[in-house]
Amino acid sequence: MAKLKIGVFGGFRGRRMVSQVAGSADAELVAVCDRHPAAIETCRKLAEEAGMYNVAYYSDFEEFFKHDMDAVILANYANEHVPYAIRCLESGRHVMSEVLTCANMKEAVELIEAVERTGKLYTYAECYCYTPVRWEMRNRYLRGDIGELMYAEGEYIHDCASVWPQITYGDRNHWRNRMSSTFYCTHSIGPILTMTGLRPTQVTGFETKSMPFTRNVGYPGGTLGMEIINLSNGSVMKSVHFNMKHTTEVSNYQLNGEWGGMKDLGDGRLALYLEDHGKNGRFETVTPEHLIEEAKYTVHGGGDYYTTYYFIRALLGDEVARERVIDVYQAVDMCTPGILGYRSIINGNEPVKVPDLRNKCERDAYRNDRFCTFPENGGDQYVSNNNWGDPEIPDSVYEEVKRKWLAGEEG
Repeated sequence: MAKLKIGVFGGFRGRRMVSQVAGSADAELVAVCDRHPAAIETCRKLAEEAGMYNVAYYSDFEEFFKHDMDAVILANYANEHVPYAIRCLESGRHVMSEVLTCANMKEAVELIEAVERTGKLYTYAECYCYTPVRWEMRNRYLRGDIGELMYAEGEYIHDCASVWPQITYGDRNHWRNRMSSTFYCTHSIGPILTMTGLRPTQVTGFETKSMPFTRNVGYPGGTLGMEIINLSNGSVMKSVHFNMKHTTEVSNYQLNGEWGGMKDLGDGRLALYLEDHGKNGRFETVTPEHLIEEAKYTVHGGGDYYTTYYFIRALLGDEVARERVIDVYQAVDMCTPGILGYRSIINGNEPVKVPDLRNKCERDAYRNDRFCTFPENGGDQYVSNNNWGDPEIPDSVYEEVKRKWLAGEEG
């Protein structure tokens, strides 16, 4: 059987997928595209280390798009995924999209309808869903170990100030400098939705003010984003993410149900409190193992391995993989609370309904909703990510960040 021909668009984040595809027994890396020569050279080196010497490399997407490919992995800028996803789907290719799903609600509707119209496979590479502990939490919750969910927490705390030069290059208009405090939310929300099978129904957004340590590297928005989310079974979850100093692990996930609770301790262990339908409570700590041995050697707790592996296997008709990939509806559910959470913040922390875009009757209200903090995506519905009225960051800050990037220095 011929191997699947896969291309990767975006060489910085995409270098992880290049390694995964190049090492796959079922797929062949055929093309990589990035406008930065350094990113191309990194991908070339990784591919050749895996014995793949016939890969085509492009700096222009239009040329890359002409290449013979069965599927494309999108690892380009996070606010630009949907237009490229739709083009690839409509050209007959399958798509795996890196974080994030969409920049605004209009794009969410368009993406879903493109997947439905083309019938092609779309999966979302939310790698934080796939660590052994979180997958064990999913299995235990779905088999009823703690009963019905009452409360959940998802936290992804990542103080990126030190690496800001390496991920924004001193570009004032880089998407990371333009995103809202609640935009990058799927690392915190995604695992909870994957564990429980629930979906968000309402969101209330909050943010802290802009802090000097993020403004000094060029980010003008609220430093920390938080969403309080009502879920479809009547439970509530708290999602916290982005820049904050922390004393423990960067991530925290917990589920509290009617008969017990589970908490990811962040060190490979899972803490449990379990009752026998309200009786005989006991505490346990377990250390789940990876489902696939090779995953432990990849980053994000093995998540990068599973997202790519399940995408490839799903394309080959593997029913287990098809059940485990994150589809377009789940992907949108993970992303839209961040978009609508910022609308809540702008409106004085007013709760906002989260639509179920599986239902066609709910889509029309959002078909032209371009509200977001990216000028190119928002058009006349663009809103600033500087919600606190702080002075504009001077050009000298971005010039210094660019200098540090070119010199290989930290922020």
